[in-house]
Amino acid sequence: MTPRRTILVSGASIAGPALAFWLNRYGYAVTVVEKAGTLRAGGYPIDVRGTALEVLRRMGLLPRLRDAHIDLRRLTFVDGDGGEVASIHPHAVTGGVEGKDLEVRRGDLTNALHAAVRDDVEFLFNDSIDTLDESVHGVDVTFRGGGSRTFDLVVGAEGMHSRTREMLFGPEEGFHHYLGYCFAVFTMRNTFGLSHETVMWNTPGRAAALYAVGDNDDVHAFLNFARPEPPFEAFPDPEAQRKLVAEVFAGAGWEVPGMLAAMREVDDVFFDAVGQIRMPRWSSGRVALVGDAAYAPSFLTGQGTSLALVGAYMLAGSLVGRDHAAGFAAYEHGTREFVTMNQGLVGQGGATLFPTTAQALEQRNDRLRKLSAIPPAEGRPAHSALTLPDFTSTLTG
Repeated sequence: MTPRRTILVSGASIAGPALAFWLNRYGYAVTVVEKAGTLRAGGYPIDVRGTALEVLRRMGLLPRLRDAHIDLRRLTFVDGDGGEVASIHPHAVTGGVEGKDLEVRRGDLTNALHAAVRDDVEFLFNDSIDTLDESVHGVDVTFRGGGSRTFDLVVGAEGMHSRTREMLFGPEEGFHHYLGYCFAVFTMRNTFGLSHETVMWNTPGRAAALYAVGDNDDVHAFLNFARPEPPFEAFPDPEAQRKLVAEVFAGAGWEVPGMLAAMREVDDVFFDAVGQIRMPRWSSGRVALVGDAAYAPSFLTGQGTSLALVGAYMLAGSLVGRDHAAGFAAYEHGTREFVTMNQGLVGQGGATLFPTTAQALEQRNDRLRKLSAIPPAEGRPAHSALTLPDFTSTLTG
């Protein structure tokens, strides 16, 4: 028998396990390496829309995730003093489709993906790639935990700040397109009586939101602010991140003082710049990138998870019956237009949610008041712009 081709996937969040699922189905021997000690559960919500729903259906995961669907019923905008501006259905802003799109806790999706592959795929937790050295026979990989192995192919699926991408293509600055905002998200006690809803406070250049995914005791707190340049000095320093956010929101009203107090106490603060990864190519030799590592669209589009799922499906299928060079080229050819369309949604997200001037904020509020009187949109064309090929016919043909 011909030995199965071996593939190392770096990253066990969403794109990595989804890719492992399809590669395993197509006969590859897959190893997934993850620097965290366990699955990164995380309870904050993520969206799955359009073409990505078909990926989950073909994986057999849709019924399980439908059961985990979060029914977010209301999105309320308030002004600087906490007075209500508009209360609308969330789909009116996101372009979601009632009864079709999924919103689930991130951990529910990562657990479902892992459960679908854990018996067929090798997982190496608490480890990561240290070096990559490509040769004619494969990719020689050394691991930070010690040891080395050779794989036919390697795929980086570690997210926006991908180390594999840096090793292949150079520093992130060459591909990171900053979109003018920074944010912090964390969990705090739900002392607000919120249930299945989000409330968002805005002043020019600043936004704060409380997101209650259900009736439980916690809410997800979100603080977002405009900034001309990314605060690179704060990225490696959690204390500097907290200090920066506190300075930006000093003197703010509504529930912001309590949010800042909670931020100082909790241990799950995630801070980052809002940006996209845009690359002229997604592979080099025997190594490729998938998901946020290759084409992070930013949370302003709401499409990061969907692009990860679709990209994983397209990458695995494109390798069927092809060598790596032809497979990687087919992956880009079949997926890039879909990625570009969804990254293009960013303008709608930023302008709607986070105006930076008083005039823009008032214009946005006027639009929201009109939106509250109309039914939710029927979805955005970009969400379903790609019809998934059936790669199994290539496998059996």
